[in-house]
Amino acid sequence: MKFIDILQSGGPEALVLREAEAPLPAVGEVRIRVAAAGVNRPDVIQRMGLYPAPPGASPILGLEVAGEIDQVGEGVTDWTVGDKVCALVNGGGYAEQVCVSARQCLPVPTGVTLEEAAALPETCFTVWSNVFERAALKPGETFLVHGGSSGIGTTAIQMASLWGAQVYTTAGSAGKCNACRQLGALEAINYREQDFVEVLRAATSGKGVDVTLDMVGGDYIARNIKLAAMDGRIVNIAYLQGSVANVNFMPVMLKRLTLTGSTLRPQSTETKAKLAKALRQTVWPWIEAGRMRVVMSATFPLAQASAAHALMESNAHIGKIVLLT
Repeated sequence: MKFIDILQSGGPEALVLREAEAPLPAVGEVRIRVAAAGVNRPDVIQRMGLYPAPPGASPILGLEVAGEIDQVGEGVTDWTVGDKVCALVNGGGYAEQVCVSARQCLPVPTGVTLEEAAALPETCFTVWSNVFERAALKPGETFLVHGGSSGIGTTAIQMASLWGAQVYTTAGSAGKCNACRQLGALEAINYREQDFVEVLRAATSGKGVDVTLDMVGGDYIARNIKLAAMDGRIVNIAYLQGSVANVNFMPVMLKRLTLTGSTLRPQSTETKAKLAKALRQTVWPWIEAGRMRVVMSATFPLAQASAAHALMESNAHIGKIVLLT
């Protein structure tokens, strides 16, 4: 099979196309002939040498794919050869074939292309785990997601809106803010021009925000605490501006806040299987009914993975970037 290798840790130019033997599925796994693979920020960080694959995972980049099952491992009963699936993989997605636990696969939703399906797992699993389970967002609550035009952001806006929350977001341009509003955000704040704390305090009549999903970190850590409502929950899933901050923790106590966070990739197959089940029950019907859509920014041939990474690092995209095999 062809796959994308990393010559050495560094910039996008470090990604090259190579060939290797296709993997064989272990007990409980299926092998997917990959049609498309999503590009995600953790891929970029891994390419830079800052996010190594967990023990037992493929060192090849790529955390989500869509395609057709071409081989079934021992003990798998839910899937058969020829089934079209998308899957959250622990690594190995930037390749023509990848093996993954059958329990981390989901059917390609009706009406969704394989290209679009490849953009679903990483964001949907992440948002469901952190916003709906860890932060326990309730219908009617206020929800803020930073980076609303990212893959995570466009997914979180739609899922939280459909859940019945009042959704707010931040983004870096007027165009990105408009795109976020079209997806269901009540207000999108251009962080280059306005202070999201002031804007959203006014928008919530001084109450603040119940749940915040943050991937920025840095000075946003203290600002999220300042904006949080009583009994608010703040979830960090990345620290693009740094994980160290000077924070006054008194409001955490006085407002009874919950500060939490998680990474998805190292979690167990059992946990990921439970997330897949929840998505199939709740989110997949939204997609199949046309109430939630995949926001696609660009597609690239697998051999042009370096160009896909360059686009992601430019932050010029809105939604997902996908590689096509």
